[in-house]
Amino acid sequence: MDGSRMYVFSSRPRVVEDPWKPRWSPSGRMQLKHGNIMRDPRVFRGNVSSQPLKFARAPLDSADMRTQEERTSGAVGPKRVRRKFRPRTPEPVQGRKHLEIQTESYLEELSDIPVVKEIECQTDAFLDRPETPIFIPAKTGKDAETQIDEGDLFDFEEEVRPILEILVGKTLEQSLLEVMEEEELAALMAQQRAFLERRNNQLPEVHRLQEQERRRREERERRMAEQKRALQEEKEVVEKIAARALTQQQLADLVPSVLASLRREGYFYDPVERDVETHFFPRLMEDVQRVLQKNCRARELLDEIIYEVTQRRLEGFEVLETSDP
Repeated sequence: MDGSRMYVFSSRPRVVEDPWKPRWSPSGRMQLKHGNIMRDPRVFRGNVSSQPLKFARAPLDSADMRTQEERTSGAVGPKRVRRKFRPRTPEPVQGRKHLEIQTESYLEELSDIPVVKEIECQTDAFLDRPETPIFIPAKTGKDAETQIDEGDLFDFEEEVRPILEILVGKTLEQSLLEVMEEEELAALMAQQRAFLERRNNQLPEVHRLQEQERRRREERERRMAEQKRALQEEKEVVEKIAARALTQQQLADLVPSVLASLRREGYFYDPVERDVETHFFPRLMEDVQRVLQKNCRARELLDEIIYEVTQRRLEGFEVLETSDP
């Protein structure tokens, strides 16, 4: 740095990276370095003896393995590109699957249950902790003393005077307040008695006015009810008159036609004429019919007699004719 110029920082400033971001930035050019080992994803946190083994899972086919590998691979950038172009195992034939097996010279039994051993040891008897002594701070400074005579710091006669004045003043003030309160209560009681007397004197007048108002209200309601009833009756009378006029107008031509039709049907008749028609004419017709029947029977008998006589005479004439030569 030269004395005539200011100091200039030569490095280019950069943004502080967020430790919660993934290991690879979206551009794939910078990898985060973990300062805390507990944030390193390569470190397993927990009980290593209970870590599940990979072979304990169900075997997956090639398509499932590829999907799981793509799902679990959170890395981006060159590593993903290299994994993408890495040669893969050829697909299995129809009806077969790829399985993970051991290719070592000596096979080893794998298990997810760790080996456990029980070991015992003897410890000393438990000793009680002694009580903690009381803490006494170390003494600092120097001791000094002085002599105070009676009356140097406090004089009772002088010091008690303002207190007594306050007590006496408060007592007198409280007494005056109590006396004023009693006088105010007495005035209130006197005012209440006067009010009660005035109200008792005004009660008859109030009752009279209330009774008068009640009678007026009842009279008004009664007159209104009578007026409503009169209007209702008048309305009914008008309706009846209108109905009667309409009925008379309608029945003016209806009664003659009804009477004529009833007369034609026989509902209106002369008693004598009906008696003659129902009693005299039937008997007369029966008698005439009986006489006619007798006459017809007599004529039939006469015709038969005449026929027999003529037949006999005809037979006699024939006999005479046959007997003559």
